[in-house]
Amino acid sequence: MRFPKLAFIFMFVGCLVVYLTYVKRHYDDSKPPVSDQLPQHRMDTHKQSTSAQVVRENFQYGIMLDAGSTGTRIHIFKFQIEPNEAPKLAHETFRAIKPGMSAYADDPEKSKEGLLELLKVAKDTVPERLWSSSPLMLRATAGLRLLPGEKATILLDKVREVFSESLFLYRPDSVSIMDGTDEGMSAWITINFLLGGLHGSETPTVGMLDLGGGSTQITLALQDEKTIQTLPIDYVTSFQMFNISHALYSHSYLGLGLMSTRLAVLGGFEGQPLAGPQELVSPCLAPDYSGQWEHAEVLYTVKGQKAGEPIYETCLTKVEKMIYKRVRKIEGVKDMDFYAFSYYYDRAVDLGLIDESTGGTVRVSDYIEGAKKVCNNMSAGGIKESPFLCLDLTYISVLLQELDFPPDKELKLARQINNVETSWALGATFYCIESLHKHGTQ
Repeated sequence: MRFPKLAFIFMFVGCLVVYLTYVKRHYDDSKPPVSDQLPQHRMDTHKQSTSAQVVRENFQYGIMLDAGSTGTRIHIFKFQIEPNEAPKLAHETFRAIKPGMSAYADDPEKSKEGLLELLKVAKDTVPERLWSSSPLMLRATAGLRLLPGEKATILLDKVREVFSESLFLYRPDSVSIMDGTDEGMSAWITINFLLGGLHGSETPTVGMLDLGGGSTQITLALQDEKTIQTLPIDYVTSFQMFNISHALYSHSYLGLGLMSTRLAVLGGFEGQPLAGPQELVSPCLAPDYSGQWEHAEVLYTVKGQKAGEPIYETCLTKVEKMIYKRVRKIEGVKDMDFYAFSYYYDRAVDLGLIDESTGGTVRVSDYIEGAKKVCNNMSAGGIKESPFLCLDLTYISVLLQELDFPPDKELKLARQINNVETSWALGATFYCIESLHKHGTQ
């Protein structure tokens, strides 16, 4: 009996050795290479999205659809999330389609095709495992604001129907019409995030000026409690971003956008087409000019007045009368850096003040002198490509001075900061993600 026992012992030890050898080999095969275990700061840090260091980092996606008057644009933002730090923008995917959603006001079902096309871009961009944690949002601006309420509501309900079936993180209030104040605040967040002013550093925040077609906005951070107390409560917003409190003044002037102002200076009225032929005569156009201009689906014939008074002085008087007491001066704008966008940028390009692709810096006086030069040099043969440039520049120069910007004040003009488009979409996405986190939906 002793031999079988001894054989059994040897057999048991042999099996144990084989088993342990197998386990060790399996563990070594599954263990990551030594290079994968190195600290992140030892990696190839000059690369970002393609380097090994981002493999272990956490990402949050946010998807924002901007439903504007001429088209719908999707912004897919990829944020790098690190503990106790503000998110960093790792990448943005952008796509645009035409026409705008308001074109489907009488047939909302047709809007689905474009929405699904944009959602496919999102699904191709965001990893499928992250769909359910990636918020999907749509904010409509000028186009839907101008539609009758019922038509706008039906279109937005169609968006909610499509979004609810998308498999992305969605709430019914993630689809809405954005008012001008929210648009200004969101653009302010975008700019200051890209410049580093929201991260709790010593970088001061900058103010924001935007001149659209139907409205114009000014947004800035308020530092002085006395100033806050003197301002109408409707224009002061307090909010937290990345655990830092901000008090903002944001005022949107509906009807003082460039296109609405053109109509008013030319003698027309928003939403009230003239009876009979739509003909407008203005001293802000070249004396012998006659042409057509379409605004809000109304086609106008516009003409210049006969030669007489100097064009600039006459146009200036007309613009000043139109804007009189409609704009509020805000204390402190002279001492703060401001970025200006949209038509401020476009008209500076028209004057040759900045490069169209890179932007630059202009003074308020550049618009003033540009208006004088264009207006006084106008002739019917020389301004056919931009018949409204005199009017536009005169208005911009008057608007900036009414907002209390002196002639020597410098404004920075940019379409991109750090290669990121300076639209309100990034700021609105940040704000929505912060809100979702606060409400515990993620």
